[in-house]
Amino acid sequence: MQEMQDMIDRLNQSGKRLSKGQRRIVEYIAAHYDKAVFMTASRLGECVGVSESTVVRFASAMGYEGYPQLQRAMQELVSHRLTPNQRVEMSEEIVPENAMSHVLKRDMQNLRTTLESMDNTVFEQVVERILSARSVYVMGLRSAAPLAEFMYYYLNYIFPSVRLVSSGTTDVFDEISKLEGGDVLVGISFPRYSTRTLEAMRYAKRCGAQVISITDGPMSPLTEIADLSLMAHTDMASFVDSLAAPMSVINALLVALGLRRKDALREHFSKLEALWDTYEIYAGESKHHG
Repeated sequence: MQEMQDMIDRLNQSGKRLSKGQRRIVEYIAAHYDKAVFMTASRLGECVGVSESTVVRFASAMGYEGYPQLQRAMQELVSHRLTPNQRVEMSEEIVPENAMSHVLKRDMQNLRTTLESMDNTVFEQVVERILSARSVYVMGLRSAAPLAEFMYYYLNYIFPSVRLVSSGTTDVFDEISKLEGGDVLVGISFPRYSTRTLEAMRYAKRCGAQVISITDGPMSPLTEIADLSLMAHTDMASFVDSLAAPMSVINALLVALGLRRKDALREHFSKLEALWDTYEIYAGESKHHG
């Protein structure tokens, strides 16, 4: 019951009391969140026993411009509760022969939504915080691990002190034990959010470090801890997390940082090219010595 009330409080931007019919809609969403938040207004009204126009008015009463905006907020709110089995059930409408076009279109929509909602001022602030950091720690666990590894790999070309925090042979707290003020921790996590990542971010804050999150939306628990947050939409098509938009945001961040450190980056790559050439790192570029 308390969880349902929390949902009402977080969704109800208007702060107004809800009518009996409106509460029936919220109660249905709370009881069947895995399916309800992906329904059209017409379908939701049919399941609750109210008209489509009632659902649309419900969205307005909650303080949203329309039902699509409310639906997006609901999806963000409950996405971390979806189990892999529930995600599989969500994809039952996808015909296997159409899987590629369905997923690519969903990824394109995620990219479009991310671009439209990106706060450029926050993005520039994130760039400045990382540029001024003594050391940069990048953390991403489970499905976010590839994102963290990608970011870590390229940050190493730009900065002298970068550390990857992962669930390897040591505990994550062993890896951030030297973190202190002047450092930056970038925490990356998407539904279902990693509690270990949240704990590490809280620890970093206590150490006086700057904390940046890369997550899916303002209702993510990472945003409550982070000093700055970059949002990347990850509306999933099935049990597989959609990482297209998060990867693109990280790519943009790396490019922006590289442009600000262009001279140092050019010098570093010149040294690396000499090493790569000497030790024939890349195929097709070997030297024939007589």
